[in-house]
Amino acid sequence: MLAYERTGSGEPLLLIHGIAHRRQAWAGVVERLADEFEVITIDLPGHGESPEFDLAGRTVREAVTEELHALRAELGIERPHVAGNSLGGLLALEMGDAGHARTVTALSPAGFWMNRVDYLYVRGLFAGIQAIARPLAPVAGTVLQSRVARTVTMSCFFAHPERIDPVVAAADTANMVASREGIKTFFSGVYRYDYPGPPEPEVPTTIAWATRDLTLLPYQAKVAARRLPHANHRWLPGCGHVPMNDDPDLVAEVIRETARTKPRDQVA
Repeated sequence: MLAYERTGSGEPLLLIHGIAHRRQAWAGVVERLADEFEVITIDLPGHGESPEFDLAGRTVREAVTEELHALRAELGIERPHVAGNSLGGLLALEMGDAGHARTVTALSPAGFWMNRVDYLYVRGLFAGIQAIARPLAPVAGTVLQSRVARTVTMSCFFAHPERIDPVVAAADTANMVASREGIKTFFSGVYRYDYPGPPEPEVPTTIAWATRDLTLLPYQAKVAARRLPHANHRWLPGCGHVPMNDDPDLVAEVIRETARTKPRDQVA
């Protein structure tokens, strides 16, 4: 079973982090939404405190879909609001397509690259980050006390890495190293988002792209807009690829606004 935390009260809200991250990525957003929602944060397979990612003969898409379905069954939640970042955004969109989400908020979601060059860029970026993280991890608690060091090592994910708590930065670095097999498994089965058409009733969906995203470059937002014209598309100004740290107030508000949106068939 995937590791998770459950806090707050209200309608259920499931938050899914991106590849190489962990559920604590949502901490600032949880603080802002726990009075309105029952917030569930999870660690994806092979990440954080979740078990290793065992495909057991399944594709990556099949395996992670089954893991999320099992988690919802364990929690007794049929259709939560779902928000995700990067890989988590792709998974959130797919949950909406399957009718397993009330609303979907996807923050710089994966799966919208234009060509293989985009994919190779991202894979090379993560390979480079892991190469830095492995020797850094044992001394990260000391090195990342420096704002300069955090900026140098984490600017591909955050527009303002200097704002990250050094303790959090060190823990994220350790998680990057510990999750390397899970990261490898996800990349082994990478796929583009394939929109099957709106479910009935259509799930209110927002795709919000960070304007300073150096991981999934902002022009991919145009691909998303073409492929999902029914969604609400907006920008997250001044944010990097993981916007929950750069501007948790804005991210919380985007999720809140999406959750309040009625399906089109319910609009008078």
